[in-house]
Amino acid sequence: MSDRVSGKVAIVTGAASGIGRMSAIRLAQEGANLAITDLNVIDGQSAVQEIVDAGGEAIFVEHDVTNEDRWKAVIAAVLERFGRLDVIVNCAGISISHSVEDTPLDEWNQIMSVNADSVFLGTKYAIEAMKRNDPVGGSIINISSAYGIIGEALNAAYCASKGAVMNFTKSAALHCGKSGYNIRVNSVHPGVVRTPMTEVEINELVELKGYDSVEEALEKEWAPTHPIGRIGDPIDVANGIVYLASDESSFMTGAELVIDGGMVAQ
Repeated sequence: MSDRVSGKVAIVTGAASGIGRMSAIRLAQEGANLAITDLNVIDGQSAVQEIVDAGGEAIFVEHDVTNEDRWKAVIAAVLERFGRLDVIVNCAGISISHSVEDTPLDEWNQIMSVNADSVFLGTKYAIEAMKRNDPVGGSIINISSAYGIIGEALNAAYCASKGAVMNFTKSAALHCGKSGYNIRVNSVHPGVVRTPMTEVEINELVELKGYDSVEEALEKEWAPTHPIGRIGDPIDVANGIVYLASDESSFMTGAELVIDGGMVAQ
């Protein structure tokens, strides 16, 4: 355990697995008290248990991030348990790969709701809670994507949703700064990261193109798009999130933290 975020209270959405889970674990290792939220109750509770077993403090709250009433309930549960909110990581998201021509409207709406509407709601209600802190302040961390900066032909809705997160983050950061709230709002832009969500796509590639293994598919399909020579691991992104949550980043707001192995530099 360290103390980079010691005593801070953090919410991490989508924290049952992947980047969200690793971010919650890293924040706990650095001294934060955690509220883990997800629709996946079993894995969310196991993430809590992992933190508690390591000596940290965490609670689980079942959470549909597209539902405004559930957001109010999550914030209320956190304030009741911990008395304040210092950090929120809006990490919950989904990915369905289709081009603009192949994307049905209901799929577009689903992706926008989970990936963009949830970030709006999380930011809105986090600001409300952080304004109650004495002194006022906090850090809001919105997970976008490298595809929020660059395009990709087979991810029309996903690119749109993550681009929305990036520019919405700037608007919220300007509002908080000009209002004197001392609430920082930044976005994080991972490249391809090996998570349960991307594992589904990797396995589809193996089957579609007849690769002998997952590792072969990664080497031939995704590693070349990352100049550093590999795709990311959740810990790569989680370490950046700890930085944004900590006071080390106190002069950083309205910015994009790109953690992508050089993907958008090409």
